[in-house]
Amino acid sequence: MKRFAVIALVLGLGFIAGRVITGLADNGAEGVAGDAQQAASSARPVTAPAAAAAAATLPDFTRIADRTVPAVASISARQVVRRQPSPFDSFFGFGDDDVFGSGSRVQSSLGSGVVVGADGYILTNNHVVTGESQRVALRDLNISVSLGDKRDTAAALIGVDPATDLALLKIDAKNLATIPWADSSKLRVAEWVLAIGNPYQLNSTVTLGIVSAIGRTNLGVSTYEDFVQTDAAINPGNSGGALVNARGELIGINTVIFSQSGGYQGIGFAVSSNLARRVFNDLRQYGEVRRGTIGYVEVAPLTPQIAQELSTPDTQGLVIVRMGRSASAYRGGVKIGDVVRSFNGTTITDAGQLYRMISDAPVGSSATLGLIREGKPLSLKIPIERPTSTR
Repeated sequence: MKRFAVIALVLGLGFIAGRVITGLADNGAEGVAGDAQQAASSARPVTAPAAAAAAATLPDFTRIADRTVPAVASISARQVVRRQPSPFDSFFGFGDDDVFGSGSRVQSSLGSGVVVGADGYILTNNHVVTGESQRVALRDLNISVSLGDKRDTAAALIGVDPATDLALLKIDAKNLATIPWADSSKLRVAEWVLAIGNPYQLNSTVTLGIVSAIGRTNLGVSTYEDFVQTDAAINPGNSGGALVNARGELIGINTVIFSQSGGYQGIGFAVSSNLARRVFNDLRQYGEVRRGTIGYVEVAPLTPQIAQELSTPDTQGLVIVRMGRSASAYRGGVKIGDVVRSFNGTTITDAGQLYRMISDAPVGSSATLGLIREGKPLSLKIPIERPTSTR
């Protein structure tokens, strides 16, 4: 009897265990089926309303591109670069019979330009028209422009400004498409921007990005710097092209890229529209940029140690370390060791900003320098003069 009882108990437990295992398997099957059903549901084609809702959340720049691309031109410049004769020319096969002709060669450069005047004014980079050498004889340049409507025409060089790496061209045309100027001082980081140009001779190329930073200076690219940094793809050939905002306004002239490979790495710089517009107006009116100066004044950042020695409350400002005796700043009472804190009421943050504000001041006017001398605030009126070659 005991043996039959044990057998019955084993059979009963086996039956129960089997039900439990079967139940788990059923539940597992239902779970797998549920996952599969959910996956199948998620893999279904998106309905038209859902696609429209998703598209509505993304910016549409097609109309902006339609308006701005026709106002960006392709620039081609050629120049004859003359070599100085060398005693080794005959040995190496150069001379009157060389392929360049009497020790000369033709140098060409390609880039982009922005139509900023409906009557034919085009703004571009100085290095686009002068190529490898910034010291080329401008009269030897042969510049041609290919417009967005495929018209090709010769261009006259109105003027160049190496200090900002900008140049102004003029073509014989009327009623051209233009891009309106934006106020770059109102730019905000992370705004959408489009870069338009001709990278690698691929005309009318548009790339998308954001404003990465504003007011970039001290890059060592040019004398007067006020760059808009962007991650919109900029490559060789984009130089001189347009950087436009989401309203289709010109916020900068694409100028330089930071790259270890020679191509796009997400760090590009454009001359701000406010600086570019000022250069454009001067080049158009005078053929040169007329800048103000307070003479030869050299400044340095204010370190904590120097600030303590000069009894300055903090490190905001620039200390004057050298100055020419003929400088209007010297004649106006500025001394070596003074700390420049403001210019016409605007707080000074770096040397590039100070030099740019001085250069933008009208010649013949006076500027107010806010200084600290021996721990005490001081304001001086300094004449703004035309630059001279002497100190």
